[in-house]
Amino acid sequence: MEEMRDPRLGTVRLFLKHDDNKARKLRYNLGHPRVLSFGGAYSGHLRALARAGMEHGFETIGVVRGEEHLPLNPSLAYARACGMRLTYLDRAAYRLKHTPQVLDGLRETFGDVAILPEGGSNAAAVRGCAELPGEIDLDYDVICCPVGTGGTLAGIAAGLPDGKRALGFAVLKGAGFLNDEVARLQREAYGAVSGNWAISLDYHFGGYAKTSPLLDAAFEQVYVAKMIYGILDLAGRGAFAPGTRVVAVITGQLSTPVVSWGTPTGLDSGDPR
Repeated sequence: MEEMRDPRLGTVRLFLKHDDNKARKLRYNLGHPRVLSFGGAYSGHLRALARAGMEHGFETIGVVRGEEHLPLNPSLAYARACGMRLTYLDRAAYRLKHTPQVLDGLRETFGDVAILPEGGSNAAAVRGCAELPGEIDLDYDVICCPVGTGGTLAGIAAGLPDGKRALGFAVLKGAGFLNDEVARLQREAYGAVSGNWAISLDYHFGGYAKTSPLLDAAFEQVYVAKMIYGILDLAGRGAFAPGTRVVAVITGQLSTPVVSWGTPTGLDSGDPR
């Protein structure tokens, strides 16, 4: 945990908590000898699943959105080096990945397999992420996190003490559907929606993986930098009450280029998406 100082914060105090949310989302999802999941070509979830399979001795299968491109990018090359079997769905089929037709076809191809959703976001992932607030040992008012599939925000909000709230920053354009998704995940995990969270839809910078010179180069650009910009902008606009103490969950590494994502024998503990 470290404090970030910026004149745009005014009297708001911002603390950065570095956290491997991918490990949290997998924690209660593992235990089957063969696990399959979905992701894009730079999916941090697939990398984390591949590493877990290598370390704990179970098979992993990654279903990648789009066509295969060789040579593999560093992310998919890492997953394969960890022992993950890669297969591909074209974008039209990938949009139907949750349907019985696609899921039954994958089970027919790969046999007895546990299937995790894209990003690993399900009820078990929510329970893993709900443990994060209990590990913060300073007084705070708001926890912020980037939002891709909604699992991390759903869990953090569910694990908050009374009087605290969570604010997510969507990294997707047109991501209003995430409000329903976070609510669904909380209902599946705990039977109710906590009501202590919100999602900002205004800091996607054009959509997933889109970047801008406005984003702080010290932070991972797809997720984290957008959240940091959003927090600073909201603080500058007076959206936080004076003296508010904000914790930002940093799910990526600082200033880490794609090519240094580690090797199968030395994965960094962070989540460089």
